[in-house]
Amino acid sequence: MNVLLVLLAFWVPGLVFGAAVRLRGWTLAATAPLLTFGVVALGVPVLGGLGIRWTMLAVALWTLVLAIAGFGLAFAVRRLRARRHPDWTVEELPKLPLRDHVVMAAGVAAGLAVGAVAFLRGTNGINSVQQGWDAPFHGNLIRWIAEHGDARPSTVGTIANLPNQTDYFYPDTYHALLSLVFGKAGLTMMPTLNLAALAVIFTVPVGVAALCRVWGMPALGAAAAAAVTTWFSAFPYDSLWRGPLWPYVAGAALIPAMLVLARYLLKPDGVAGPVALGVGVAGLCGLHTSLVFVLGVYFLLILLAVLLRYEKIEWRRSAPSLIATVGLAIVLGVPLVLPSLYNASGVTSAHWPSEATVAGGLGETLTFSPMSEFPQWWVGVPAFIGIVLMVRHRRMLWLVGAYVVFGGLFMVTVSLDSNLVRAVTSVFYNDHWRIAALVPLAGAVAFGEFTNTFVAWLVRKAQPRVKLKPVVLTGVAVLLLAVVLGGLSGGGYIGRNAVRLAARYQDGPTVSTAEEAAYDWLAQHTVPGERVMNNKADGSAWMYALSGVTPVEWSFYGAGPGTTAAYLSDQVDQVGTSPRVRRDLTDLHVRYVIQGKGLATVTAIQSAGVARIAEGPMFHVVFRNSDATIYEIAGQSGVAAAPAPSTSHGE
Repeated sequence: MNVLLVLLAFWVPGLVFGAAVRLRGWTLAATAPLLTFGVVALGVPVLGGLGIRWTMLAVALWTLVLAIAGFGLAFAVRRLRARRHPDWTVEELPKLPLRDHVVMAAGVAAGLAVGAVAFLRGTNGINSVQQGWDAPFHGNLIRWIAEHGDARPSTVGTIANLPNQTDYFYPDTYHALLSLVFGKAGLTMMPTLNLAALAVIFTVPVGVAALCRVWGMPALGAAAAAAVTTWFSAFPYDSLWRGPLWPYVAGAALIPAMLVLARYLLKPDGVAGPVALGVGVAGLCGLHTSLVFVLGVYFLLILLAVLLRYEKIEWRRSAPSLIATVGLAIVLGVPLVLPSLYNASGVTSAHWPSEATVAGGLGETLTFSPMSEFPQWWVGVPAFIGIVLMVRHRRMLWLVGAYVVFGGLFMVTVSLDSNLVRAVTSVFYNDHWRIAALVPLAGAVAFGEFTNTFVAWLVRKAQPRVKLKPVVLTGVAVLLLAVVLGGLSGGGYIGRNAVRLAARYQDGPTVSTAEEAAYDWLAQHTVPGERVMNNKADGSAWMYALSGVTPVEWSFYGAGPGTTAAYLSDQVDQVGTSPRVRRDLTDLHVRYVIQGKGLATVTAIQSAGVARIAEGPMFHVVFRNSDATIYEIAGQSGVAAAPAPSTSHGE
């Protein structure tokens, strides 16, 4: 029931809107999650600006309003086109026989199965806490939106230790969607986060199958491409354990859906292309602004392929659609991107050291194994052969170009450290892991090209010697290829990818089940408005997301200098001698302090005042287990019921 609720949240709004603007078939199935995030991204500022509480009902009505508007616009444009250009006919994709749809569906199912098994094995189930640095921020943001009913980024600064900072920005479309299902049907925080990550994995095989379908790859190639989308470690698994980069992964997973819609720029069909692309751009902006640059690279390469006549276009018919698409993308996307300038300096100043030589980076790129100690030979080598075949067959050369661009960008980023490299990769936090996640898409499609070509060659060679029908021979060849590559890769690298994920899904070190029990105790012994003093370096940043307990320190970074939270982090143990500490604790309604055993990282800077606390006259132990200790501060027992202070000391 839980997983169904999350899947419905991902697909249903997009299906409704996409069907209204006349998307159909594989295109509709693949683009529905993208359109869902677009609908949400557009709804956040509109509903928030109108003072409408962010709820499932409000978002459902907002989706219906957009769908009705889209349907009306699509109907009007089709009527106008029929009146002004009765000779124009829509160039639809060739109809596929049922057998080809079944083949593609089988490939998608294989990809879904491998992804699900690898993810669930790696996470040890849907209740496990992700131990990474960014994880509690995402959980806190989801609960904050759900409890406050406002998803505008300017209203969520508190969870970043920036209360009341109205120019605060973080793209929160992902969190806004999940806030709608959090708490429904028994969905607690970790099942919400983990099932959403699984839903993101599910979008990839569907998206790649549709991408191959609309750009002309035979059904067998599309099925093979979809089947191996969940084999590559670099995407989606590495970005799920490292960070985790949940919103970025969601956006990158939906790039294939955007490329499906890009086909409408060359073969226009009313408003389907411009409107869906505009809403899709909004969705990607709302998920992660860096993805707009990724999309720009793809669209420029498609334009180059058109200009070089590798892709056909009828300019007279496509011009209105192209102009409308650019206009809608600007109108719908720019307002969502502009607030990101608030944090632009923080993004571009990030620095990650090199982790490979130039030769090593090249080898990782050629084998589609970025950031891997050992190459994924059994998918990487066929994929590279597929790249060569795509060039020979003149198929999706713009995708080959994207492989060269993103693969080359990864290669120099992971191996070189210069101002030029940092400038070029600044929108990706100068992070080669994020760029690595963009490489496997071309690998999956290229694997499909390899499979289609290899199977066709094998059938031609075997047919004169074997008395079997071509379709049977094809099935045998596919089965042989699946057994050989699947077997040698360990069932699509399930074990390898599960082990990589498992690095951040253990019982600690950041948050253990014993520490979760301490958070639950606090939830039962605190009241709304009350806060708990905590160490910014241990897992207690999770206690709001997991148990609804409000911390003083919201993140592992800690509050900024000069704030009340930062002061208390350093001086709380002086409550017996410092009037300011006592006053600040009272103003923030703090009567408990928690110490956790685990740390976010071994180098995390602890809250010195919290770390120094020991049992004594001012601090009485009220809860203790193997990994956590909770103290009640003497003289603070009445602050929970006290009125809020008239002046703010900041946090």
